[in-house]
Parts: sequence; structure tokens; C-alpha cells
Amino acid sequence: MPFPDRTAPQRILLLGATGTIGGATARALVHSGHDVVCFVRPRGAERPATLFGAEVRTGDVTDPASIARDGFRGERFDAVVSCMASRTGAPRDAWAIDHQAHVHVLNAAKSAGVTQFVLLSAICVQKPLLAFQHAKLAFERELMSSGLTWSIVRPTAFFKSLSGQVQRVKNGKPFLVFGNGSLTACKPISDDDLARFIASCLSDRDKHHRILPIGGPGEALTPHEQGALLFELTGRPARYKRVPVALLDTIVAVLGAAGRVVPALAAKAELARIGRYYATESMLVWDASGKRYDASATPSTGTDTLRDYYAQLLAGNTVDARGEHAVF
Repeated sequence: MPFPDRTAPQRILLLGATGTIGGATARALVHSGHDVVCFVRPRGAERPATLFGAEVRTGDVTDPASIARDGFRGERFDAVVSCMASRTGAPRDAWAIDHQAHVHVLNAAKSAGVTQFVLLSAICVQKPLLAFQHAKLAFERELMSSGLTWSIVRPTAFFKSLSGQVQRVKNGKPFLVFGNGSLTACKPISDDDLARFIASCLSDRDKHHRILPIGGPGEALTPHEQGALLFELTGRPARYKRVPVALLDTIVAVLGAAGRVVPALAAKAELARIGRYYATESMLVWDASGKRYDASATPSTGTDTLRDYYAQLLAGNTVDARGEHAVF
């Protein structure tokens, strides 16, 4: 289908706006002059009428009728931008949100005449071993075959997911690493830099019909190097404590076995698998032919650095907003 005209401000339905990345995306879209409606899940508290200048509507993303009635409301929208993701990554949650809820929104969007869809996915789906990765990939395939103009953004590690040991180092404790601290690497990206990149997908035709891995500025960092930043900023002597990957393997095995008897432990086993994945796999572009992660092939954007973010945390100028997938 031909590319739609993207010269004028657009009407956007935004999903996931109550998360830190979704909120930053709402700001970026409003700043770009778009008319933004945030469709969010009610959580018992009264919602504000606006979010960073965007209208807020509440409803149930797992209910197609609610999406149409409470979200689109029979009105005209040019595009859908989704920063929505499952909260835990556990199988039931992942397939309900990362896949099925997105399918419901996609169907409603097509019925409403929407012509463009920008999806925030994850770079880790390149090597899918976990339920949430398979769920995300399943929706990616549906989006790519939808007939809409699409962009799939796959970011590397977020600043917030690398902030779990800031207070620990500040308190004089060692920085925990798996193995020697160099098993993995990533190009950390801030919420605001990622949000601006997501917003640019609406108008930049070079980003249309493309899967877009993206990281922040600078070289890729290993966990050992992340620790070095904290030691430098706190003035503490460098102290690392190595955690064997085999410990995670044992935890996964024990919970996996127990989960076959106690269903509640099956979800905990999946969370342990997620932790092991992030502890042993880099968040960089995967070179399938060379069977390696390639930092040089991982694009960069923005100006915000992890070092500056750590400095802001230590100074109390920002808060730690980690989610369920933080390893520490």
C-alpha cells in the first residue's frame, strides 16, 4: 500500500502510557504536535484527564469490545503506537498482553481505518527461549502481514533495568556480576531517547516496514564496566562479587521441578529463566551467521548516557523505576 501523508500532525492512540517508556513517548508525541489519546488499564485509582498533554481513556485491552467502545469510540485515528507489555513475562500474562491484547487492538485499528502501527518490542526476541519472547514474535508476524504501515522497534537495555545496584555500591557493598562480569554487553538507552526514536517512526519513511534494533549513544558496556562507572561516581574502591551462572541453573531446575507439582511455582520458574537469560545473553544485534552478538551492528541514537543517569540517581535527582525483569 502507498505510504500515507505524514506532513501534518496526526491523531495517535497510544498504549502503555502509564509505564516510564510509554509516558516518555506520550511526551515526545505531544511535543511533536500530535493529538494523542492514551488508552490505559484502570487500576482502581482515579485517572487524570490528561497525561503530559495527552487525553487519557481507560478500558480493558484484553476485551475487544472495550477497545472499540472505550478506546477508539468510533473516532478517526491515523496511527496506533504501542509501548504496552506484560508486567511479569510469565506465560499466561505474556500471551494475554504481548500477543492477544495486541491482536485485539490491531483488529480494532483496522476496523477504525488506522493506516500505521508502531510497536515497541524487545531486542531479546532475536534468540527466543522464553514465553514472552515467543508471544512478542507472534504478534510481530501478525503486524507485518496486516497491510498497515508498520515499524517494530527493538531496543537494547533500558537505564532503569541497570540501576538495581546503585544504592548497593553507594552503601559500600560490592558490585555483583555473573561469571567474570563480561559475559554480556548492551548499549543502554534512556526512556526519552527511545521515546523520540519511537515518535520519529511515524514520519520517517526509512523506518517504515522495518524491524529497528536501537541502542543509546557510545560503546557497548559489560556489567563489569557498568560497575566501574558506579565506583568512579561514588569514589568507592572497585569491589566485585562473582555469582556463578550455575547458581541460576540450580534455581531454575528446582523451581521448574516444583512447578510441575505446585502451579504457583511454575510462574516463579519462568521468572528465574528470565533472570538467567538477561544474565547470560547480550542485548545487542545477533549475528546469526557468525553466532555472536555484534555491538558494531547495533545502531545508536540520542545523547543520554548511563553514566549521567547513574550520577542523577546518586544525587537524588531521579528515581529508580525498575520493573519485574530487573536481575538485581
